[in-house]
Amino acid sequence: MPRRKSETIKLSVFKGREAKLNHAIIRALSVKEPQTTHQLFNKIIRFKELKDTSYSTLNKRVRCLEQSGYLKKALVKQRVGGVSNYYELRPKIYLAQFLASNDIFKLLEHADDQLSLTFLATFLKVKNPKHKTKNPDTSDEQIDTGINKN
Repeated sequence: MPRRKSETIKLSVFKGREAKLNHAIIRALSVKEPQTTHQLFNKIIRFKELKDTSYSTLNKRVRCLEQSGYLKKALVKQRVGGVSNYYELRPKIYLAQFLASNDIFKLLEHADDQLSLTFLATFLKVKNPKHKTKNPDTSDEQIDTGINKN
């Protein structure tokens, strides 16, 4: 019998060579926020599978996650050795974890009309940044989905 394909969303942050390190960074920051890259490094090298990770690799991964919008600089402190950046998780990463761990079709089955319209308006706003909704809370408002009903 063939294996059933998973119906969860596989986001780029949880795919590829950097997936293990991304998970470890997120796990370390979810325990205690904010943290510097040095504090993160000391926690991540305790994981058996990541004990050979270099500081520069972790630093690149943290900067890449920040550039993608999953982390943000919470605080910048001037120290004796230089500047220390403190990082914390953004809400986008919690959404990514939720979508990656749940079946999207089950979520859609249980969503009511208001929640469905909110999701649709948000996704359309992301897809087309010029499109601005006037009042996303009104359920009578027509949303342009780009699909002709002819």
